[in-house]
Amino acid sequence: MSSILQEVDERSRLAGTNKFELLLFRLGEESGGRREVFGINVFKVREAMIMPKITPMPGAPRHVQGVANIRGQIVPVVDLPAVVGCTPRGLNFLIVTEYERSVQGFAVEEVEEITRLEWGRVLSAEANAVGGMITSLARLDGDSDQSRLALVLDVEKVLRDVLPSRVQEARIEQIGQRLELPAGSAILAADDSFVARSQIEKVLQALHVPFIMTKTGKEAWERLQALEQEAKAEGRSARQKVAVVLSDLEMPEMDGFTLTRKIKEDERFKAIPVVIHSSLTGRANEEHARNVGADGYVGKFVAEELGAALRKAVAGQR
Repeated sequence: MSSILQEVDERSRLAGTNKFELLLFRLGEESGGRREVFGINVFKVREAMIMPKITPMPGAPRHVQGVANIRGQIVPVVDLPAVVGCTPRGLNFLIVTEYERSVQGFAVEEVEEITRLEWGRVLSAEANAVGGMITSLARLDGDSDQSRLALVLDVEKVLRDVLPSRVQEARIEQIGQRLELPAGSAILAADDSFVARSQIEKVLQALHVPFIMTKTGKEAWERLQALEQEAKAEGRSARQKVAVVLSDLEMPEMDGFTLTRKIKEDERFKAIPVVIHSSLTGRANEEHARNVGADGYVGKFVAEELGAALRKAVAGQR
């Protein structure tokens, strides 16, 4: 199992290629008798291990088995099959994740493999009327209708439901005064998680700025091109329509690294500041974002930090 998360440097070079790696695992049998494959982005995973000793905690939240001592750090362990509604043959492995500035473990039945995919083979769950705990659907065997699917979990929603104390709420009173955008412009935002979008919307509403919300990098890119055409017809530039692009990193069809690179390589859009807003915090991801041209990087989710990053991006363009 220790070899499954090696070659981190090689994986980090995927940034900007619209590719990523998915750790595949199983949670057990669903009510209909199926045993689906689930996935989580490797960048969220610290390690995967044989299930360590779990210490029960009196009064622990529902679906929290207890805590485990992982290399000197006390980590809450979430019974992921119970959250999703599966019956496992046993909780044999622990996937330790770092997400939104917190560390937690997910108990699973089985860890299978890591597979490398293009984001273009990942479909939005919301767009396909799936939703719930699933943020997207990854086609593992190509683009055919018969391709095996992996269900990519919306970790933000899982944490909000099971460990709400670990999810930062938007503290509107901490955001400060309204943000003044150039007249006629708006913020274009992209995030595939319903929970994240609702948090972002609260911040943008508190800043009193107009915004356009999209669910994938591809949707944001298409909307940006449409806005440029509108601006051109009005005798204006795209920069006068879009004050800032605010983008998540992990998104179906086109990731935030690729969206940023496409914006910064296009003469029509390169003057528009791009702020990355991601749960994939850490120096390596921030460096990758800078390498593809991002003007700012802020980790999820602290409302006042997001507000500050947007203020700085707007101020830098004046």
